[in-house]
Amino acid sequence: MPIRNRFTRLLPFALLPLAVAVHADSPEPFAILEQLSDTATQLEQGEYAGNFYVPSSLDNVIWGYLPNRTAKPVLTVPSGSVVTFDTVSHEGLLEDQGRDPAAYFGSHGVKHEHVLAEAIALTASDRAHDFSKDGPHVVTGPVAIEGAEPGDVLKVEILAVEPRVPYGVISNRHGKGALPGEYPKTPAQADASAEHPERYGNLSIFTPIEWSENGYVGVLDGGDGRKIKFPLQPFMGIMGVAADTDEPVHSVPPAHYGGNVDVNDFGAGATAYYPVAVPGALFYTGDSHFVQGDGEVALTALEGSARATFRLTLLKGGASDIPGKQLSQPMGETDDFWITLGLDEDLDEAMKKSTREAIRFLVEQYGVDETVAYAYLSAATDFQVSQVVDKTKGINSMIRKADFSEFQP
Repeated sequence: MPIRNRFTRLLPFALLPLAVAVHADSPEPFAILEQLSDTATQLEQGEYAGNFYVPSSLDNVIWGYLPNRTAKPVLTVPSGSVVTFDTVSHEGLLEDQGRDPAAYFGSHGVKHEHVLAEAIALTASDRAHDFSKDGPHVVTGPVAIEGAEPGDVLKVEILAVEPRVPYGVISNRHGKGALPGEYPKTPAQADASAEHPERYGNLSIFTPIEWSENGYVGVLDGGDGRKIKFPLQPFMGIMGVAADTDEPVHSVPPAHYGGNVDVNDFGAGATAYYPVAVPGALFYTGDSHFVQGDGEVALTALEGSARATFRLTLLKGGASDIPGKQLSQPMGETDDFWITLGLDEDLDEAMKKSTREAIRFLVEQYGVDETVAYAYLSAATDFQVSQVVDKTKGINSMIRKADFSEFQP
């Protein structure tokens, strides 16, 4: 079914530092995307009618970890289903921001009614979260897919990623980012806590988004009354399937099951593929980004809460429509490119893994000799650093589909 792309069709708006506001030519402000249902269900009316829906309510989120094989699905859907997830960004919720989103965002001029109720409920709950040990991310799900078994592949078509609020946060924290020890410059103090968030010495920059003649932009204070404006490209930093383990799976490092991959090409219109490791696959998402530069060098992108809609299709093991015939780790595609990933704590090793996977894919998908594949990659394929800040670093190839127009996959 068609999905309305709210990101490109919303009426113009601006979020000024002190209030949600509108331009003179806009009859109404940004519409906060409130929860559609208290429970996971199939929607019967409204613009998402027919979609399955998973809210980011307390029963449907995990804070700091990803689902493993022991996780209980919040919903089970047939292959080919369209599922809409509401997600909550961790930025503005964490202990170094006071674990009180109403107060944190309120200090930047956001009215209480413009802070997501799910964010307030999570931080006000007794849900345990250890800032120094647990991952920061709030993860929604998981959803089981009927008939999914180990050896299958889950095809995830990303239909829409819609900002739920007109603001986000960019953060830099001690010991993290591309320049740990250099930034942030405010020193950490002892006894930091949610009651004394300033003692962490971390830096979080509240960032409104507003409408411009070229579409939505993030807005930073450039000093002397000047604004830095940059276009948005929303995507989900975390998507994946459950790991085949009983042990807790930390939300920060990505791995063969997906997770915190942070590939900014995985926005609306792209497709991601994940090797299924447990019955039901158990798909989840979170860590929504309004836009991210390759590298994500400070630590976070412009992060804010989003509503994401996917079509989840099961590809049985050995099916001819599995890219590269088989998968042992995630990969993706857009209209123009195949995307192979390399993940490793060492950036050089991540580059090697991405290259090896790109060679394997070209050999299996198009039947070319591996030496020719290697030469082609050297001459015609860009390798991008997705991020260097999540313990496990990422590099992905961008293989141009048009170069293989004479081949049958």
